[in-house]
Amino acid sequence: MAGALGLAVLLLGLLALAAPSDALDDLAFLPVAVAVALAVFLCFLGLARVVSYLASLWPRASEIGHFQGHLEPVLITDLDGRLLGRNPAAEDMAPLARSDWAGFLAPWVKDAPACLYRLLREVAATGVAVHMPAASSERSRVVVTRLSRRRLLWRIEDAAQGPWPAPGAGELALPWLRVDAGGAVLDTNAALADLLADQPRRLEDVLVDLPLRPGGVHLLAGGQAARVLPLSEGGPGRDLLILPLEGAEISGLVPNHFLDELPVALARLEPSGRLIYANKAALALLGERATAGTNLGDLIEGLGRSIAERVADTVKGRALGRSEVARGAVGGQEIFLQVAFTRTIFDGAPSLLAVFSDATELKTLEAQFVQSQKMQAVGQLAGGVAHDFNNLLTAINGHCDLLLMRHDVADVEHGDLMQIRQNANRAAALVRQLLAFSRKQTLRPTVIDLRDTLAELAHLLNRLLTDKVTLRIEHGPDLWPVRVDERQLEQVIMNLVVNARDAMPSGGEVRIATRNVRLAQDLHRDRAVILPGEYVVIEVADSGMGIPKDKLHKIFEPFYTTKPVGEGTGLGLSTAYGIIKQTGGFIFADSPPGQGAIFTIYLPAYEKAEPAPPPAAESRRARDLTGRGHVLLVEDEDPVRAFAARALRLRGYTVTEAASGEEALALLEDDGLHVDIMVSDVIMPGLDGPAWVRQARGARPDAKVIFMSGYAEDAFTGGTSGLGDAGFLPKPFTLNELTQKVKETLEA
Repeated sequence: MAGALGLAVLLLGLLALAAPSDALDDLAFLPVAVAVALAVFLCFLGLARVVSYLASLWPRASEIGHFQGHLEPVLITDLDGRLLGRNPAAEDMAPLARSDWAGFLAPWVKDAPACLYRLLREVAATGVAVHMPAASSERSRVVVTRLSRRRLLWRIEDAAQGPWPAPGAGELALPWLRVDAGGAVLDTNAALADLLADQPRRLEDVLVDLPLRPGGVHLLAGGQAARVLPLSEGGPGRDLLILPLEGAEISGLVPNHFLDELPVALARLEPSGRLIYANKAALALLGERATAGTNLGDLIEGLGRSIAERVADTVKGRALGRSEVARGAVGGQEIFLQVAFTRTIFDGAPSLLAVFSDATELKTLEAQFVQSQKMQAVGQLAGGVAHDFNNLLTAINGHCDLLLMRHDVADVEHGDLMQIRQNANRAAALVRQLLAFSRKQTLRPTVIDLRDTLAELAHLLNRLLTDKVTLRIEHGPDLWPVRVDERQLEQVIMNLVVNARDAMPSGGEVRIATRNVRLAQDLHRDRAVILPGEYVVIEVADSGMGIPKDKLHKIFEPFYTTKPVGEGTGLGLSTAYGIIKQTGGFIFADSPPGQGAIFTIYLPAYEKAEPAPPPAAESRRARDLTGRGHVLLVEDEDPVRAFAARALRLRGYTVTEAASGEEALALLEDDGLHVDIMVSDVIMPGLDGPAWVRQARGARPDAKVIFMSGYAEDAFTGGTSGLGDAGFLPKPFTLNELTQKVKETLEA
């Protein structure tokens, strides 16, 4: 219509140009020109309607021609009931009226309007609907099949004569085949041979998405979509009519508003895997390259099987809805997606639906879980090794102290004994590092001022740095105190400074800065959550080469190092991490481009005042390590028990020894045995230290208790063991440390 109107306007302009100039001045010319243009417009409008009508008749006549030889009535209508075509068997039927288009069903169906309503609902949902005779007055079966979005095929079959026969099906212009009950192809026609590249032997050679859905849309072996209509059933075979769907009948998915706003990532694919539509959530996961026509296999890759294989399996009806993980890249970042495929029919054509969910965090958690298992295993190994080492070092240090008591500085052996003691202390420091890595070392926290600690540590740090590297320390105003193990914190600072030095082979500056931070809300950093409160922050920054982005998340892992082979053990940063976490703090690493590395430590500010030191008289008395009392010493390691018993006896104590908790309980059954204090190892075969002491406390409630162990004190004292008043002596200990702890506990 718009084209005809434009042509009329164009004709009016041509008339105006062709008219003489004096005619244009005549007002009578204008009505004539308008009338001529209007006539031309009406002619073109009528011609367009005629052409449209003839064009609509041509496909209808061709379509219904395939059913001219059938003895049963066959009709083709649109959804409004307008007749598009009928075969000779239906010529005697009354013309259809749009207002009462169910009238043609009245001769065969008792309640035609209700039957029509049900059939239309079923054919819209499934593509095919059947009405079976429900009353004695009904003898016909009505079968409705959806040919396309707007066209319906109606068949009126005689129920008494069985399913619809297919006389002359081999001569049909549409593809046709006959199969037996097992799916073997018995016969085909020329139209099917033209549609397929090879002669089919079985039904799966024709339809790739079995099982067969009568009246439904299937995918052919050649990749084309077609509707499959059963022409006959029973007898020697089953006749199937193949109606290939035109491209206009397979429309793409119109992006509906509710699909775009769904929080679930959803996409529709062609059977070949090409993307037809993706909603907003899917586009956010797949990235900018997820445009219509792009193959999904080019956007993501399967971890176990390729996307192409999964799509092919879904088309064939295998593994429908099963979720598998795929990997992709969006914005240069690697992502993991869980993808589930299922097949469906849309607008009469087969298609696939894909549901995506972000599995990146899941894979990250999986990697963290694997790493935590490795750290737990190494931590258990480190703890076990440390337990045995601490026992050995306790015996070595103890017997060395006993020898030093008999050799003064002038003796020749004194130097050798001091060498033994110094090396034993170095070994003890290594064991503490292993325990710090496994977060099982014994901390001795005290309230400190970081300004004083760093001032004392600066002299040692300057000796560790080369002439090319300078050290700068900056403190914030009114720095809050913190409660930490000062020696362990010094180890952390030294480790970070040494790493900064190694990262600047050409020289640079190491900056240590402290400041107060008050958090009003949770702070989320690197999967950690710092709760609101007051913290003291320590920053150790360098001007070196920095840490690569892909290695930044691994630097706290044990045995991971960025240094060359032979120059790093990979335990330094993992030990620092263990110390800070056991202290209750947090440590993070950043490496801005071109700015080196920055390590940030958050330590909780101490809220209580440090208790006053003991009076001078008590300090002098503490140096007097002699005492009186009966000590029950329980230790399963013979060298440690021998040294401890001898040391206590030298200081004036009476000592009863036991090699296990069971032996100690047996000794305590003697009511005549008076015990002032029980000194016990924690880890022992059979009953451990807290277990046997709890039993002994029932009969000896007044006896004092000291536990010895190389593990953390919190693991077996306090509320968890039910022995909150028990003392603790960490291994390895010296002769003076043992006797002083016993004396202090007895006098407490």
